[in-house]
Amino acid sequence: MHAVLSPARPIHPDPQPFPGLLARRLAVLRRPAVLAWGLAAGFAALYACVGVNRHRRGLTKAYDLGIFEQAIRAYAHGRAPVVPLKGPGYHLLGDHFHPLIATLAPLYRAFPTPVTLIVAQALLMALAVVPLTRWAHEAAGPRVALAIGCATGASWGIVRAAADDFHEIAFAVPLLAFAVTALGQRRPLAAALWSLPLLLVKEDLGLTVAAVGALIAWQARQDHRSPAPGLALAAAGLAATALTVLVILPSFNPTGGFDYWQQVDGGGHPSAGAMAARLVWPPVKWLLLFLLAATAGFLGLRSPLALLCVPTLAWRLLSANPNYWGVSYHYSAVLMPIAVGALIDVIRRADRRRIRRALAVSALVTAVTLPLYPLHEVVMPEAWRTSPRLTETRAMLGLIPDDATVASSNRLAAQLTDRAVVTLVCRPPDGPGPEWVAVDLHDPTVQSPCAIAATLHMVTEYRERGYRPLIDQNGLLLLKRP
Repeated sequence: MHAVLSPARPIHPDPQPFPGLLARRLAVLRRPAVLAWGLAAGFAALYACVGVNRHRRGLTKAYDLGIFEQAIRAYAHGRAPVVPLKGPGYHLLGDHFHPLIATLAPLYRAFPTPVTLIVAQALLMALAVVPLTRWAHEAAGPRVALAIGCATGASWGIVRAAADDFHEIAFAVPLLAFAVTALGQRRPLAAALWSLPLLLVKEDLGLTVAAVGALIAWQARQDHRSPAPGLALAAAGLAATALTVLVILPSFNPTGGFDYWQQVDGGGHPSAGAMAARLVWPPVKWLLLFLLAATAGFLGLRSPLALLCVPTLAWRLLSANPNYWGVSYHYSAVLMPIAVGALIDVIRRADRRRIRRALAVSALVTAVTLPLYPLHEVVMPEAWRTSPRLTETRAMLGLIPDDATVASSNRLAAQLTDRAVVTLVCRPPDGPGPEWVAVDLHDPTVQSPCAIAATLHMVTEYRERGYRPLIDQNGLLLLKRP
């Protein structure tokens, strides 16, 4: 038998290999999981780059990276979270109720450096992108999902927090993103389970858990189901807040009370009218409300999910502390997943014109605010340089041996907490005094938490005690105990 050979088929090269390859790559990105996790990984890398580089440049602080590192370092070695930066023997669970940060202890034990906390925060914050992007993909397709994922990751509240030292609310951001997504998808059990860990993140978030429970009960009524589970969750959230504020925090606090009551009443007893006026005055509060609404494309305000912002907004706007009123610091991070989730919830029912307009508004807010927050430092060459001042500071801190006791100014403290016992220089020492005193008088944060007058007073006192200056130039001061 003779094999019958078919004639060889001519091989024609693909006339457009690269467009074909690009099309296949884009098709992969249309998969919701790939798109969501890809965006999350990208934002995690950006957050980590900015946060780690800011620490390298000496821009992190005792308040709050140093405080949380001392607490997690104690947890990692099986000790109570006593934080010398807050005061002698200060138990940090007397300040805020955040036992969930102890889950970072094994990671910190393996990598005992403040960078561990910065990277962990970057990963946690970026994780919020995943559920919201996937929900948007399900609701409106890949293009809207891409816009929503970018709006979440680049949102002003999250970007500001991700570059601002470390805070416990890093855990709340992804938990809220998953809880809001579950609520929007009418999965009450999942929403409850995602929200319950918020009770271990910070005491005020029990009110947000109560709001989640109220929405679950409302949805149950709409679906002709029993609202009892939602009402039970709402009651649990309120009870948890009352328990932590009235019992747990005072039991650990050295004064036997809750330190933040005075930030609500301003140290006095304001009338109901005065408290109501605080909600809208001064006008900096209008900026907060406007940016939050614009992040939701304004369209998101039609969603009941937007009501989850009310507990956080209420305590911030009613507070007498001006740091809570604006769009600085890390306080708005927990509002971002709620605002974006509310937008997705309305997008499912809106027409194309309104969807495009809402997404355009949200994108415009991101574009306008992005240069105002630290994420843009990734592309700034000067942010990656090592200044002569930074070299001098590192050389000075290098003279301090490991395991020493140090009284330090705010920014220098965050460079030492992984290897020394650090207190703030402006506070009188407990006992014989620290072995070392390290101060940067050019640190712009010396006004808070330490007033410059208090710092200078203690430096004078240490000199009178016989502390010997090893370095005293260009505002950098290093004293050694005799």
